[in-house]
Amino acid sequence: MKISSLAFMDTKPIPSEYAYKTGNSSPPLQIDNVPEDTVSLALIVHDPDAPSTDFTHWVFWNLLPDSTTIGKEEVPAEVVEGQNDFGNNHWDGPAPPSGTHRYVFSLYALDTLLDLPLEASRYELEEAMEDHIIDTAELVGTYTAK
Repeated sequence: MKISSLAFMDTKPIPSEYAYKTGNSSPPLQIDNVPEDTVSLALIVHDPDAPSTDFTHWVFWNLLPDSTTIGKEEVPAEVVEGQNDFGNNHWDGPAPPSGTHRYVFSLYALDTLLDLPLEASRYELEEAMEDHIIDTAELVGTYTAK
């Protein structure tokens, strides 16, 4: 399985239009080679370089397994967006206080649909996925504080 973006290459800078303070648009994503037995997909975007905690920027689940693209600022109708560490149920982009941070887009192929409440956090999603992960893929972007 693979996740990529037309907006930035793996390990390269994320453009400012996707950053929290300068556009806050969710980036377009491309999904390829999803295993045949996948029932749903889930995504976690987080900043492992945040000063106090591994900061979550976006979580969602129940994306259909035949989804191959998610457009800029697009959330498919079936997707449930959980709560990020800003306290919102949507994408909130990079906002490092200083230096350059990594933003990890982790995609999960699952053998089930998940029944979680809207206020579910990344950690509740990870717990619900625990015994249901078929495959994973990762895309990393960077962003430098302005």
